Amino acid sequence: MAAEWQRTPDDDQGDDSVDEEPEESYTSLLDLPLSSDLNRIGEQLHALARAQSTLQELLQAVVNITGELELPTVLRRIVRTAMDLVGARYGAMGVLDQDGRLLDEFIPLGLTAQELADLEGVELPRGRGLLGHLIHHPEPLRVKDISRHPESAGFPPGHPPMRTLLGVAISVRGQVYGNLYLSERKDGQPFDRHDEGVIRALAGTAGVAIENARLYQQVRNSSEQFQRLLLPRLPDLRPFAAGAAYRPANSPAAVGGDWYDAMLLPDGSCVAVIGDAVGHDLRAAADMAQIRNMLRALYFDRNAAPSASLARLDRIMNAALDEAPMATALLARLEPADSAWQLCWSSAGHPPPLLLLPDGRVRYLDTEPGPPLGVAPDLPRPDHCQAVPVDSTIVLFTDGLVEVPGQPLDRGLDALAVTASRFAGRPPDELCRALVTHRPGNGHDDKAVIALRTPPLTGYACS
Repeated sequence: MAAEWQRTPDDDQGDDSVDEEPEESYTSLLDLPLSSDLNRIGEQLHALARAQSTLQELLQAVVNITGELELPTVLRRIVRTAMDLVGARYGAMGVLDQDGRLLDEFIPLGLTAQELADLEGVELPRGRGLLGHLIHHPEPLRVKDISRHPESAGFPPGHPPMRTLLGVAISVRGQVYGNLYLSERKDGQPFDRHDEGVIRALAGTAGVAIENARLYQQVRNSSEQFQRLLLPRLPDLRPFAAGAAYRPANSPAAVGGDWYDAMLLPDGSCVAVIGDAVGHDLRAAADMAQIRNMLRALYFDRNAAPSASLARLDRIMNAALDEAPMATALLARLEPADSAWQLCWSSAGHPPPLLLLPDGRVRYLDTEPGPPLGVAPDLPRPDHCQAVPVDSTIVLFTDGLVEVPGQPLDRGLDALAVTASRFAGRPPDELCRALVTHRPGNGHDDKAVIALRTPPLTGYACS
């Protein structure tokens, strides 16, 4: 109102005097129906504050969701974020199958341990009833009473009671990827238009995050396939039992410089090598392939000690490559000698071999390593030899298996030795898979491992 008082037309007497007028000729603000106006203004201010708070939460949710690249984690984070934004007790993500007709995956959150136990053995929803309605009609759906909806199919035995529902479709590249379901606001109220708007906004961000995670997975799978193509398939090394495993780093490139190789030599001895070219990209993978191929040509010099082969490789790299990469490597050769096998090796800055003895003992052959490749080609590297009984296993590995940022390397080495001891009786290929699966390392580096088990000496001419 422009003025606090209003006067009737004959109130103006043309002078400065103000005569007292009858009470009914004036209308006071106190007489206006202001309570409803104030209530409405209060509601609007409350709605504005709620919207501002939700916007801040939504922006933080966008950061949290889009900062993740692993698809299973992205999907669970979307559900949890939606529950937090609207105060829902239960939430779920339903991922559609390739035909877009049924749910191929269902990710529920919010169930207590007892509620999960009550649902044990119950098949996850496939997309019938109200869930099916949202699949075939992908517009936002708000239901105050699920049981009263004409398409409600009821709940299976043991399902917690749910009355309200908010469902929103999530699209990726213009196609419906799945649906986000929320049930039971913690304050007991049904979902409102504000809740629907917030979840629709979240669904747009969720579609982008899901697409990023899918692209990341495609790149990672392609990169991993490329890396595996660069790594050799172990040849037939019989009578040695052998195994190897490789696991890429948890990064978008998912390629790196870790590698392994093994070969039987004409005299019956077996040579194995493990290496790690510096870097976690395609350049590191290409460097790895060059180093491995160069070194393979040097295996056949039976008279050359492992350190001599590494020294020759270092000089060739320095002369033949425009920019010699830096790498660590360990070259080992197993040859028959008297009543045991003789393991001879040399290290270019690489972690030591791990020896698993037939009686169950496990120990590192911890000796002085030489300088890495590509650092100082003229510096000598020491050779080491160790008698190894029949039915022993020699494990060579890269540092990705044992390094954890902020922790001493010894802790990772000890953990790897414990895992190796647990799986020592398994075939070498199973042992290698177990080591990369139960690794102490945190996954931010690629990792490779190769294992050789010594056979009986029958038929070998010992040197």
